[in-house]
Amino acid sequence: MVELYTSQGCSSCPPADAYLRDQLAAREDVIALALHVDYWDYIGWKDEFANPAFTQRQHSYARAAGHRSVYTPQMIINGQDHVVGAHPNKVEKLIEAHKAVSSQVDLDVTRDGDAISITASTDLSTPMNVHVVQYRSAEKVSIKRGENAGRVLTYANIVDNWEQVRRWTGQSDLAMRVTVEGDAPVVVLIQRENGGPIEAAARVK
Repeated sequence: MVELYTSQGCSSCPPADAYLRDQLAAREDVIALALHVDYWDYIGWKDEFANPAFTQRQHSYARAAGHRSVYTPQMIINGQDHVVGAHPNKVEKLIEAHKAVSSQVDLDVTRDGDAISITASTDLSTPMNVHVVQYRSAEKVSIKRGENAGRVLTYANIVDNWEQVRRWTGQSDLAMRVTVEGDAPVVVLIQRENGGPIEAAARVK
């Protein structure tokens, strides 16, 4: 899992947005999501994709890592490693490192119309949360004001909806069904609480 924290109002973000769009979004071995934050809206351009909940999620990661502040563009790999999103070489090395580690959670997700079925099992016994995410594949935006004024930028894997649907301790197998709206791709992830590591993730289109 790669989470990019970005903003249409951030002049440093377009290279990271392009990297996600052109390199990460189409990969089958990576789930890359763009979470637009709202803390740059004050400088003249309101990001139409921004959600205060994404800002809160980024702050949760910062607290878990002992960091005093947040920034854009930031990529977080599997809920653990933090890196500047405009540094592809560093991101790629972290992706490869995480791919080499076996997941401790077996997760299976299937989709049937407007519902998804989620099953999981693990030997872990720790508080985890089940998250269901929907995103749009791409959107072109003409930016009129702020640091990126005059630019037309195409964003990819833009998160529209992120819900924490269940708490799971891992002490028994997980089996649940969740209703989803529309036909946007869906990502299910299982993550330790309070900005902890992502133990498993799966995508259905």
